[in-house]
Amino acid sequence: MMIVHLLLLAAGGFIGSLARFAASTKWNGPFPKGTLAVNILGALLIGILAGAGMTGRPYLFAATGFLGAFTTFSTLNLELAEKVLAKQYKSLILYAVCTYAGGLGAAFAGYWLAKGLLGVLN
Repeated sequence: MMIVHLLLLAAGGFIGSLARFAASTKWNGPFPKGTLAVNILGALLIGILAGAGMTGRPYLFAATGFLGAFTTFSTLNLELAEKVLAKQYKSLILYAVCTYAGGLGAAFAGYWLAKGLLGVLN
């Protein structure tokens, strides 16, 4: 791997983690709306990038770096575990379903949106 690849990955990750921190700080509360929002938005955006056929250095910066740091699997699972420990089962189920079904749906929507726009533009 070239140094430029590492720098692109680091720069994207730095910006993505700052954006996630800002969203989580502003919107998280008893129900982790900030984490849910960044995970759904990140899934939509990575679907768009994949659907648009982005590859190489731009993909490394935007998808792997920025979106990899912007979305957060570890925080999601910690928040789910905290809901189990607090016996907040309704909130746990709602959060898990919204995150996983919403994320999958957003990734598909982004992919097909990009494919549709590219088809119209070509």
